[in-house]
Amino acid sequence: MGAPGKTDLLQGTLELLILKTLVRGAMHGYAIAESILACSEEVLQVEEGALYPALHRLELRGLLASEWGLSENNRRAKYYRLMPAGKKQLAHETEYWHRVAGAIGRVLAAT
Repeated sequence: MGAPGKTDLLQGTLELLILKTLVRGAMHGYAIAESILACSEEVLQVEEGALYPALHRLELRGLLASEWGLSENNRRAKYYRLMPAGKKQLAHETEYWHRVAGAIGRVLAAT
């Protein structure tokens, strides 16, 4: 096991975090990764090699839509936004992760 610090995301968690991040509005990939890093207090670092395939999967499933635009520094960037199906999926996955986290917490607290 690795040392505490920046960590790999549990399988399936990245898509949940992307959906949650996009609740705030459309963002390009780099901004999504930076937002996750900042919200996790520098613990969860999303690598490009994981982020863009996840965004593509979510778009193919109809959970996200994308369009090209200009970033803050006038560079062409693909912006992703949450679709109604993505909001529904986010609610479902959030409830599931709360149940799992609670169960793990109970196991860790058991003596």
